[in-house]
Amino acid sequence: MKKEIFIFIFLFLFLALGMHMTQWLHHPLVHLRNLMTHKMPYHPLLYTTLLYLLVGLMRILFYGIAKLFRKS
Repeated sequence: MKKEIFIFIFLFLFLALGMHMTQWLHHPLVHLRNLMTHKMPYHPLLYTTLLYLLVGLMRILFYGIAKLFRKS
């Protein structure tokens, strides 16, 4: 469970910094205030959840493929 939380938080920070690097570096307090008044304040969590599900699906597929080639 800790590993999954770490992966989710990492993806959240990666997306937040990747999409809004200049805002976070140049004027972080203004950017944070703008996030609080945004029409869709949940959008970072929505995007992170979608990416987390995609990464989870890829992990399951790779694990399944690796399991096929592993000796019993």
